[in-house]
Amino acid sequence: MSGPELITLGCRLNIAESEAMRALAGDGEDVVIVNSCAVTAEAVRETRKAIRRASRARPEARIIVTGCAAQIDPASFAAMPEVARVVGNADKLNPASFAPSAAGGDTIVSDIFAVRQTAPHMAAAFAEHARAFVEVQNGCDHRCTFCIIPYGRGNSRSLPAGLVIDRIKALADAGHREVVLTGVDLTSYGPDLPGAPTLGMLVERILVHVPALERLRLSSLDSVEIDDRLFDLLTGEARIMPHLHLSLQAGDDMILKRMKRRHSRAQAIAIIERLKAKRPEIAIGADLIAGFPTEDEAMAANTLALIDDCDVVFGHIFPFSPREGTPAARMPQIDRATIRTRAARLREAADRRRAGWLQGLVGTRQRLLVERDGRTGHAENFARMKLANPAEPGAILPVRALAREHDTLIAEPA
Repeated sequence: MSGPELITLGCRLNIAESEAMRALAGDGEDVVIVNSCAVTAEAVRETRKAIRRASRARPEARIIVTGCAAQIDPASFAAMPEVARVVGNADKLNPASFAPSAAGGDTIVSDIFAVRQTAPHMAAAFAEHARAFVEVQNGCDHRCTFCIIPYGRGNSRSLPAGLVIDRIKALADAGHREVVLTGVDLTSYGPDLPGAPTLGMLVERILVHVPALERLRLSSLDSVEIDDRLFDLLTGEARIMPHLHLSLQAGDDMILKRMKRRHSRAQAIAIIERLKAKRPEIAIGADLIAGFPTEDEAMAANTLALIDDCDVVFGHIFPFSPREGTPAARMPQIDRATIRTRAARLREAADRRRAGWLQGLVGTRQRLLVERDGRTGHAENFARMKLANPAEPGAILPVRALAREHDTLIAEPA
């Protein structure tokens, strides 16, 4: 692997930006770039652990910390003796930020809310994944009461469709057969651009103008913003993968209101029922928070039931973590032991649902995108699969699922 070592925490958007930084930082210098996450207090702790591990493993390397945690609290990372430089999200796609004698010294963090455009960066290759991740949107205009991320990413801004299409064409030409569209609030794509295009319009243009692209996957969506155009694409276009990850967060209407979410429990269930009625093979993932302030046992039970009600087979469970500066941090808090218990219940329910789903796939035929290791990959529905024998990395293989092994299907060429 050429270029600096990248340690990436957090979301798919960070994965896309890490690959861009790998190219921007160049070769020659002993550098470790830690691309941090701030979605929870635990994510910030993991960032600090990653920095210390990197320093122990490569004591001579210059460690640069960037990402959301660095943007939100640069002083705390600058104070770490292992860290040579802190670079904010608005600055991490500027090659000058990584130069040893960069203007700004050891802390280069601009006002994220002054940023009005997404950086049209281009990752020419993806060192860690067969899939390519393409940023089309950044920032968020919503202010969910628990979320610190707008302070790390700024306001919503979109990349023009022409630049997105050019980027995806280049990736397809380079041999990438699957592209994942990423963003902080992906379904808010477009209002800031001329003509106010929507995410559905962007997806249509990609499919028309990049016919060589075989698989298009969308990262996390806000269910309330799936309009008719996008719905028809998700359910009727074979090149869009039958796997959706939704930002649901809770299954109780009062908690959703206190979170300042824009959907109700009934709306979340209804959109998933509509999606699966039109395309039954769609696999549903969801973010769910355990122990949000004021949550009582009945409210927690409503969120637990949502896993079955929405057929969630990829549950991302987050114990509530108060983030300083957010409204939720000032609400009456649940004790940590109760939060851990409720998070464990959610994980158990999600694991049980996923296990049943995977078992139901045994004996079926799937199309597998082989990862860089030549042995693992993901089906169109994002089921993780492992091949009994190695195959060409980046290939798309028809396979038959032979058995379930924990969270993985064992497969052979069909």
